[in-house]
Amino acid sequence: MADLNQYVTLGVAEEIFAAPVTKVQEILDMRAISRLPRAPENFLGIIDVRGQGVPVLDLRLTLGMDPKGDTETTRIVVLCVQSPTGPVTLGLRADRVFEVTVLDSDELDPPPSFNARWQDHCIEGIGRRNGNFVTVLDLDKLLGSGADILSAA
Repeated sequence: MADLNQYVTLGVAEEIFAAPVTKVQEILDMRAISRLPRAPENFLGIIDVRGQGVPVLDLRLTLGMDPKGDTETTRIVVLCVQSPTGPVTLGLRADRVFEVTVLDSDELDPPPSFNARWQDHCIEGIGRRNGNFVTVLDLDKLLGSGADILSAA
């Protein structure tokens, strides 16, 4: 039987990524981010979300892509991910957010295994939507390992 899951689809450069709806708390318009000294390059700083300081990571930089300035479509996706010490709330800056969509987990392809040194640990699978590839992110692996450092910021 098909295992259908809902995902929020995000655009970064010309690529489409998917984040499980169960991890997404809210989607915010871009806003001012308070920088912190000596933070890693992909850690943009913190924002205030209803009285809580939320660290924000740049998805482009986290995935090894070139940086890009904000546009009118830039969004911050507030997520709850699992770190080694428990759940952590953080924001993820994306070029744009498309929609909530359904993907069949039985039809997700595994990440390609063409190079043993390539870090595919953050990819849950590759799906297809409207003729395009959609990379389903494993947010706990992608963000959870660094979340303890960010939560201390």
